[in-house]
Amino acid sequence: MTRPVGRLDEGWVALRRGDPDAARAVFEPAHARSPTGETFEGLARATYLELDFPRAIGLWEQSYAAYREAGDRPGAVRVARTLGGMYGSLVGDGAVCAGWIARARSLIGGEDSGEAGWVALTAGMFERDRAAKNERFREALDAGRRMSDADLEFTALAYLGASLVHDDRVDEGMPLLDEALAAVAGSEVDDFIVLEEIFCQLFAACELAHDVARADQWIRVGEAIAERRRLPAVSAFCHTHYGGVLTAAGRWPEAEATLSDAVREWDVGGRRSTLGDGALVRLADLRVRQGRFEEAEQLLEGYDVDANVESARPLAALHLALGRTALALDVLRRALSQLTPSSAAAAPLLTIVVEADVAADRLDDAERAAGELEACSARHPADDYLRAAASLARGRVCLATGTGDPDACFRDALSGFARARMPVELATTRLELAAALAVNHPEVAQAEARAALDTFERLHAARDTDAAAALLRLLGARPGSGRRSAGALTKREAEVLELLGHGLSNPEISDRLFISRKTVEHHVGNILAKLALRSRAEAAAYAARAKPASK
Repeated sequence: MTRPVGRLDEGWVALRRGDPDAARAVFEPAHARSPTGETFEGLARATYLELDFPRAIGLWEQSYAAYREAGDRPGAVRVARTLGGMYGSLVGDGAVCAGWIARARSLIGGEDSGEAGWVALTAGMFERDRAAKNERFREALDAGRRMSDADLEFTALAYLGASLVHDDRVDEGMPLLDEALAAVAGSEVDDFIVLEEIFCQLFAACELAHDVARADQWIRVGEAIAERRRLPAVSAFCHTHYGGVLTAAGRWPEAEATLSDAVREWDVGGRRSTLGDGALVRLADLRVRQGRFEEAEQLLEGYDVDANVESARPLAALHLALGRTALALDVLRRALSQLTPSSAAAAPLLTIVVEADVAADRLDDAERAAGELEACSARHPADDYLRAAASLARGRVCLATGTGDPDACFRDALSGFARARMPVELATTRLELAAALAVNHPEVAQAEARAALDTFERLHAARDTDAAAALLRLLGARPGSGRRSAGALTKREAEVLELLGHGLSNPEISDRLFISRKTVEHHVGNILAKLALRSRAEAAAYAARAKPASK
């Protein structure tokens, strides 16, 4: 990325390696002696690396004013397009973002320069029309190559690749991302923030395409780069999208830490930002998967699918888990109306539509949704996730209608989810297969249900664990595996168990802990399943014998 060259070189070098402390040691004394556009800019970037975004924006605005007063047009252009990016991505103020980008364009005029390429790249980030967006990215890519600006070239290549993936042109987009990451691995790019941008675009694309394997391969390379160059861990880059990838990969403790960090980082002056919304929605999705419905509901409070289509999946899954099937279907249909019907982005929503329609005994609607998923899969024959999702949906419809071969569908889904490295969906499919095999092949059904239970226990997916344990009991098997103990209880579950031991009813526990009665019921169910107990009376007796440990 183009930077001033001069007496503050050591400060810029420190910023490129992501070291704000070393940069401050250079810029602060110089700024105290004589504040300039360059010292303001250096301090702004150091502050950005420290994640103090409001203050960084304020310093960049002072930098712009100082550059303009000094007649430094290149500096003013650079800071103006930087401010456009900050207001667009961090604050979410579209009009302010557009104003700064327009200011940068006006200052450049018709000049053909690397800085014109950076302005085109920044404009492309916030362009709504996909064709225009890609044109801006190609303009930036050409400028980077003409001006031998590797930072611009490979950042633009990554943004173009991710944009193509979001346009369902995965086969075109992913190779561009791979090339950009190869350039990073080959030390053609050394600016910390540029590295962050390139990895962020990879994670965004992999999350959308459910390409856990590709993300996993590149994160290993990134961690090696971070260790070699003593950079912050690459897993910290773009927490929002990386957290989504980790959730899909079944690495839930890492996902929880990553997304929690993202929520804190994107809290810009106490206001929700675009990226902050994405982090909150993904954390809510994780909470739903974990069966922590009360927390998910709090995280999703105030979100509406018409304004934020990303919130549709966790909102619908939450409604469905709590038995609010009609609300789940309403959310899903409103969200799907905003998406291309056979796009990869629609697939996760269609999967829940099938599940909800089957639960509501709306089998004709479930059949239609399963058909849409199959059409989506046909458009992307190399996508293991889409094929598996379509097979899972078809299997559910076959099982509900008593037609077709649900066993074959579920086994095809197992193969696809295994190749896609998605253990949660794999375990869910095992549970569906176990139900399909229960009558004619009970021993095989037990094996599949127990394999699902093992995964759900490992992930502490409370609701799914309960479902797997219940099916095993119906099959005549004891769900307890010997791995469960009071030590596996959450802190809240331990509190509920203690109150059960004192003989309190669910309404009394609800009043004591300030949680809803439905949440108490959910916790009691988790406790019975985790401790392999059959009733509240057994739980009360257990609590009287030994105080449970919480985690």
